[in-house]
Amino acid sequence: MDKIPILRMGNFLLVTIQVDLYDRLALNLEADLVQMVNKTSAKGVLIDISAVSIVDSFMGRIIGNIASMSKILDAETVVVGMQPAVAITLIELGLPLKGVHTALDVEKGMALLKGMIGPDFEDTEEETQEDGPIAE
Repeated sequence: MDKIPILRMGNFLLVTIQVDLYDRLALNLEADLVQMVNKTSAKGVLIDISAVSIVDSFMGRIIGNIASMSKILDAETVVVGMQPAVAITLIELGLPLKGVHTALDVEKGMALLKGMIGPDFEDTEEETQEDGPIAE
């Protein structure tokens, strides 16, 4: 079974989706990511969907759920790399993704996350850590 790696970068979690998300994989990502936010006390989640060319209403709801659950756990969510066709599809499906911030690329997404958590917040870790693929 495919796993989507969740990388820890200081106080943020980075997820790069490189495969088509079928329902079970999307549900596993949702559960794994929320557990990692709780486990690491992450302040931000960055989801890179630049390789995703097609979304459906289920995937849109998963992204919205991740943002809502992360917010409850005191973490902001930024989605980056959205293809124009994906944005059009999400709007046509009536999924505005409330609580999900967007940026054009990972660099701009990280800057947005850093700006949202405030100037008083300092990175507690200098090195990038990889927690690797999350096991079921």
